[in-house]
Amino acid sequence: MANLQTFTDDYNASQSEVVANYIPVPTDGYDTKLLTQLNGGTAPDLFYAGDGQVSTLVKNNVVADLTELLSSDASKSRPEQFAGDLWGPVRTTDERLFGVPVDCNPLVLWYNKTLLQEAGITEMPADTYEAGNWNWETFQSILDAVTESGKRGLVLDGWWALRYSWVTNNGGAIYADGQFVAHEDPKSLEAFQWLADNIASENIAFAGSLPEGQGGDAMFMSGQLGFVSLGRWGLPLFRQNENLDSDIVPYPTNTGNKIEPSGVAVAYWMMNATTENPDEAFAFYTHFVSPEGQEGRLDTGGNAVPSIEGVEEVVIADDQPEHRQYFLDARDVGYGPLAEEAGTPGLSTEIDDLFSDLWLDGGDVQEALNTIAETANTMIAENAG
Repeated sequence: MANLQTFTDDYNASQSEVVANYIPVPTDGYDTKLLTQLNGGTAPDLFYAGDGQVSTLVKNNVVADLTELLSSDASKSRPEQFAGDLWGPVRTTDERLFGVPVDCNPLVLWYNKTLLQEAGITEMPADTYEAGNWNWETFQSILDAVTESGKRGLVLDGWWALRYSWVTNNGGAIYADGQFVAHEDPKSLEAFQWLADNIASENIAFAGSLPEGQGGDAMFMSGQLGFVSLGRWGLPLFRQNENLDSDIVPYPTNTGNKIEPSGVAVAYWMMNATTENPDEAFAFYTHFVSPEGQEGRLDTGGNAVPSIEGVEEVVIADDQPEHRQYFLDARDVGYGPLAEEAGTPGLSTEIDDLFSDLWLDGGDVQEALNTIAETANTMIAENAG
């Protein structure tokens, strides 16, 4: 938050036309508070929105359509400057843009070098990746070894990017032609079955089954977990632990390719549709996500990766982790929230709950996917109608 306040102060010092005010809001209850303010006409001119909230804001017509502004002469952050496929629900099916990714956090696997070595692993995952051998077979052997040593291999959290990254690294499809299709795609079924099998064997722990307060990052910090799937947001925490020797690697693939698309966590930068100062608001808006703006926000102690091209040095110039280039590699081939899911109000939560039931209770993966497909495609159709 200090970086954002400094950024705002610097902007105010750079011009005299307006005064921008930074208003920090706690994460708990943020979505509800924002929606209440927007519906009541008291919301700020500019604000962050999570991928699960965007579709509701667009449907309620409370956020500005920025399509023309982002491509205008006033823009410092044109759509073609943004990296990867991060648009998700802010880009509608008719190519209208209601926001841009503030910055991003490509998912990678952080690993504890010491723990892996103690489990008998002699070649670190980044070295295996560089040799072109970072695949599911190799990863499975490491998970098995870590579990046999008395530790946990990986924690699977319950949100979209973590489960779907395994599907896309197996060459599978989750959605096609606006429909959920993972239940009838062999590669997708194989990936979900692989996750279920490893949860059953306790190589992978589902986060929803862990005691309260015991998440993947805490287990990783305490030397109880071989891998944790996070973005760059884990860096400030991990660098505080002098006893933790960690690095990162992209997700292993099961396709024969060195790297495949994985999920990228993003929040979106949006503008109030009823702002009384649209020109001034957009001036700050576009500066905030411009190359200059993202560099300014992420340059000192940044916990994210630029979503716009041209300022990759803010990641490379850091001294941790060793293979920090992988953040950028994962961003460039990765994907943001899936528009079909994130663009349908309430669907992400429904699917999260159904997958949670599968991971917690076991059961037949095909039957679970059939139920998820029926739920998803019904809600998508109702939203379109």
